[in-house]
Amino acid sequence: MVSIAFATLDVFTGRRLAGNPLAVALGGENLDGAQMQAVAREFNLSETIFVLPPAGPKHDHRVRIFTPGRELPFAGHPIVGCAVFLAERRHKDGCPFETRLTLEASAGPVPVTVTRIGAAARARFVSPVLPAVADAGLTAAEAAAALGLVADDLAGPARAMIAGNRFLAIPLRSPDALARAAVIQPAFDEAAARAGCFGVYPFTRIGGGWQSRLFAPAVGVPEDPATGSAAAALPAVLLADGLLKEGANAFDIRQGVEMGRPSLIGVEADVSGGAVTAVRIAGETVKVSEGVMTLD
Repeated sequence: MVSIAFATLDVFTGRRLAGNPLAVALGGENLDGAQMQAVAREFNLSETIFVLPPAGPKHDHRVRIFTPGRELPFAGHPIVGCAVFLAERRHKDGCPFETRLTLEASAGPVPVTVTRIGAAARARFVSPVLPAVADAGLTAAEAAAALGLVADDLAGPARAMIAGNRFLAIPLRSPDALARAAVIQPAFDEAAARAGCFGVYPFTRIGGGWQSRLFAPAVGVPEDPATGSAAAALPAVLLADGLLKEGANAFDIRQGVEMGRPSLIGVEADVSGGAVTAVRIAGETVKVSEGVMTLD
């Protein structure tokens, strides 16, 4: 028998029952990958993160991240939520603090700073992978058809964007077009396969920032309320479109609005010599529940 302590948290939000739900599992050192995948399917959230002993002495914990359908080398909302959960275990309830820790993800070590001033703690991490962008090999009509839209709904070319995970980024002209987007088969799977991506990320400008959605049915996530790794990749697309300036850039991404799970992701992107040189992702997290799972 193996007992796993767990907590569920809502990430990229300061209030419960919003943002992106996450399960954090402790005590899974004796589980293999198949067993971890089964636990992730049981929780059936966008991601479940397992906290394990670190492989390197300079790091605090090793982590493995699973969707209901597959393991990921890196994902943003599990890193943010897990870091807040671990940091809050070190401090008394209600007390303000700032603490730093490093989580070993498969994509590389992730430095995280966690700060609690008010009710909700906020984590800010440095992406372990610099973002890149590639041609998706799709016409505007093909990209639009994947989401039940028309070519005129697109604000620019669809591109593959990569920051640990690979997403098909589709810029849209308006929040209305974003709200109308839906997974349309077989056009969706065909477009994702052509671009070599497992998720499709339509986005549009709103105010001084951006609003997005993420569809990834191939990995068991019909729609994701907040996607930190996609947010970490987006600066490469924005830079390619001339929408980032040299030096420091900061903006917010809203996601999950259409699902009734509004999320707010803070993004900082440094640009030097016409290239993105660093990306930082930040957001709040609140704990929802705790328990113990016993496995045979």
